[in-house]
Amino acid sequence: MRTINYLLTLIVGMGGLMVSCDTDIESESIQHPYTYSDLYYQNLRDFKASDHEISFGWFAQYGAQNSMGVRFMGLPDSLDICSMWGGIPAKENTDIWEEIRFVQKVKGTKMLAVAITRIDAETDDHDFKKAYNEAKAMPDGEERTAALNRSFEMYAEYFLDQVFLNDLDGFDADYEPEGDFLSGTNFEYFYKHMAKYMGPNPDITKEERLKLIEERYGKEIASQEGICDKMLNIDQTSANQMASLVPYSNYCFLQAYSGGTGAGSWPDEKVVYCCNMGDNWQGTMESMYNQARYKPASGRKGGFGAFFIHRDYNVHENNPYPYKRFRECIQIQNPAIH
Repeated sequence: MRTINYLLTLIVGMGGLMVSCDTDIESESIQHPYTYSDLYYQNLRDFKASDHEISFGWFAQYGAQNSMGVRFMGLPDSLDICSMWGGIPAKENTDIWEEIRFVQKVKGTKMLAVAITRIDAETDDHDFKKAYNEAKAMPDGEERTAALNRSFEMYAEYFLDQVFLNDLDGFDADYEPEGDFLSGTNFEYFYKHMAKYMGPNPDITKEERLKLIEERYGKEIASQEGICDKMLNIDQTSANQMASLVPYSNYCFLQAYSGGTGAGSWPDEKVVYCCNMGDNWQGTMESMYNQARYKPASGRKGGFGAFFIHRDYNVHENNPYPYKRFRECIQIQNPAIH
């Protein structure tokens, strides 16, 4: 026992040294994360595959790799789903992709492509935007409606390609239209086209989905394990929005940045309450604790999460070691069984 205590003390001490270096993202020394046994990782994957309230985070700023605070390997092991807010790295960034694959395949963390889905804001060089512009210029009528719908399908396929061609685990559609044409029933059409390929779509069989995937991406991709089980999620500012998409969504990542709870029009088990770590990382993050602690009157919630999760890596008086608060919230939500 004395030996174990000594080793633990040594690890904590080394962790303190690592933290002091991690705040300097210009450091030339590359840090190497801890690795664990095969059994540890198997237990981790088994837990994430179980029915439980999840932990979730939007992660960005991973272009720099010389600090664990901006590396995928620096994320908490028990994180269930990571939304890649920093975009999809170029294939040439092999170090980043090696970490993504390790976290995804070995640790079992789901990796999502994400975008604010505003078609009006997209640049005109995209084929879907050209089709959209042409459709909008047409006179009202069935032909214009059909042309607009086709442009929405092309926009959906643009994001589907990001998921399937990069072997990611699904998509996070950020629904903040703010006057964009892709809102209401138009967004619903766009989202349901994506739902043919991803998410818990009640209107399509696994065989029909597999056929669509094979037709678009070929047999090699269609033969990948779990290819029909990719996730489709919406994130939005109100739990009373887009309830028509409940059957087609794995989760609603609710931007409950004020710290509130309440599923609104969505079922409790699909709502993941997300705090704003990005702006509030220097505080106590009591909103995150409240959301992790929250239990519906019956059943369970979807989980808790944070925007700019990586800012919880920063060490300060309210966060004495990296991800101290986020890890505590994971334990509050899903206490370890001893």
